[in-house]
Amino acid sequence: MSIDLHSHSTASDGTLSPTELIKLAKESGLDAIAITDHDTFQGVPEALAAGEKYGIEVIPGAELSLESPEGTGWIHVVALWLPENAIELQEAFDWVQEGRKTRNQEIVEKLRTLGINITYEGVAARAKGTIGRPHFAQELMALGVVSSIDEAFKVWIGDNGRAYIPKRKLTPEQAFPILNKIGATSILAHPFALGLNLKDTEKVVKDLMEFGLDGIEVYYTEHSDAEVKAYKEMAERLGLLLSGGSDFHGSVKPKIRLGKGKGGLHVPTELLEKMKKNRRSKGLPI
Repeated sequence: MSIDLHSHSTASDGTLSPTELIKLAKESGLDAIAITDHDTFQGVPEALAAGEKYGIEVIPGAELSLESPEGTGWIHVVALWLPENAIELQEAFDWVQEGRKTRNQEIVEKLRTLGINITYEGVAARAKGTIGRPHFAQELMALGVVSSIDEAFKVWIGDNGRAYIPKRKLTPEQAFPILNKIGATSILAHPFALGLNLKDTEKVVKDLMEFGLDGIEVYYTEHSDAEVKAYKEMAERLGLLLSGGSDFHGSVKPKIRLGKGKGGLHVPTELLEKMKKNRRSKGLPI
């Protein structure tokens, strides 16, 4: 029995609607799934309704992009059990989304100065929700500029790409007080992506614990067996919850399957039960 606590829909940069995502989770034999779109929870109501329809537990969530407390770049935090009336979080997301719109326009302009005949309208037409870099990658493929999503990121729009533009992010000082106030369970996503050694990763984790971090995403598509073991030991040593997920996006990341990652991922259902027990001990709803 397994779960997937990190997935994306068309509410951000995934290619399946929230309903299609939950239907796939049911077909994939998952016990539960968290919908965690980037800096938005607009897909949550539809996902919850689909959960009722298909008989699968859906945890309402979102993935937040934050500045690193160490100034080393960015961190992602998966926030689970978001309430319907999270007004302060929505206001924070609105601020981030305004910055994303400006960034998207800047990416278009930069690509055009590099000789690529791309338009904002063309990219926007590929998005059903928030416009993200995967939509740029799809448009670059359609224009014949690249032959794959991976190439689009590697050459043009990835963090080291020729047309990369950094995005607006919240700081931990801004985000965690909101997450704590609304009773969210906060998980550090894919710690390997910090690009740090274990000692420095643990320093970041401890800094985030000061803000209220609840857990670490130990089981993740790109984590090696050695990394899973190391992050599991770190979480247990620091008294943090263990979490896991595929980071499923659909066809823009075709090698990643829901609940399975690239084939070897397994997130035990018992991790969700431990999260619920932790929330009950704090008087939080599940």
